[in-house]
Amino acid sequence: MHMRNITLSADADTIDAARQRAAAESTTLNAEFRSWLEAYSRRYRANRAMHAVCELRAKYATGGRKFTRDELNER
Repeated sequence: MHMRNITLSADADTIDAARQRAAAESTTLNAEFRSWLEAYSRRYRANRAMHAVCELRAKYATGGRKFTRDELNER
């Protein structure tokens, strides 16, 4: 995986407090931000996927019919 750098701006006191908290939790501000960024992007991808599912449901209605396992696996 290729890591890229980004630059963020925040109030100095906020950054200092965040660094102190990270140190108290035996981690780094960079690791915490990376974790937040991954979760943030996962939520975006999940929202896009749910939007696609909703569009498909609107376009292809089954009339409430439940399909059998065999029917779902037919090609």
